[in-house]
Amino acid sequence: MTELSAAHDVAVTDRRRLAGSAYSSDRDLAARQALYQWQTPRYDLPGIVAEQLSGVREDGRVVDVGCGNGKFIQRLREDRPDLALLGLDIAPGILAGVPGPVAVADATRLPLAAGSVDAALALHMLYHVPDIPQAVRELARVVARSGVVVASTNSDRDKAELDDLWQRAAGDVLGIDRGPARISLSARFSLEKAPAFLGEEFSRVETIELPGTVTVRDPEPAIAHLASYRAWADQHDVPFDATVDRARSILVDHITRHGTFEITCLGGILICHR
Repeated sequence: MTELSAAHDVAVTDRRRLAGSAYSSDRDLAARQALYQWQTPRYDLPGIVAEQLSGVREDGRVVDVGCGNGKFIQRLREDRPDLALLGLDIAPGILAGVPGPVAVADATRLPLAAGSVDAALALHMLYHVPDIPQAVRELARVVARSGVVVASTNSDRDKAELDDLWQRAAGDVLGIDRGPARISLSARFSLEKAPAFLGEEFSRVETIELPGTVTVRDPEPAIAHLASYRAWADQHDVPFDATVDRARSILVDHITRHGTFEITCLGGILICHR
């Protein structure tokens, strides 16, 4: 997606949609996370994030902004039990299973004093913030001068095969060659765009790319990923369930013929210092 429409921006940032549907529970987020079980090489992303906090002192304070289902908080509690962790998210429902303390909060108005934390995490979430520069300013404000911000997102080229599969399936449903593209959640703050946003507040931004290939021998992990976008079904300009069903049929045929279906992934983390 080279140019984002105003409708796209509204859809991926609307708080009512995010809190009330997309992340009212961890069902859809967990489906997207689960796809990486079949990726090679396998990356221990929570472990990589924990490594970036190795310089944080004992009893240091870390806030996970947009913590979702708490995947990273849970790992940090295991690897760094000495840290004081706080999880924040705009969706109350998804916080239900996250080990506390947690709070409902907006990334553009963090309920924290200036310089009050040693590290802040913003993992696969800044693309959901309506005002990304303001959220970056807030991250810079609350982190101590010697602290670190760790962000993550996906490339504009991530999972192109799933995008192609969706358009093929949508085209079949609509009776045309190729249907409309599915919505791209990370496009507003992709791996390519993120350094410019973060560089406005941080003098050093290091990008660590994490390329890989997901190989599935059963269609369901890939179909579950497509279906996890149900909160944005109205944005796809095609009957959503029918397109998911058609994508499953295409995948079944592909795997029968070739044995596997491969998805090229490219995500990454960004390490930010003053």
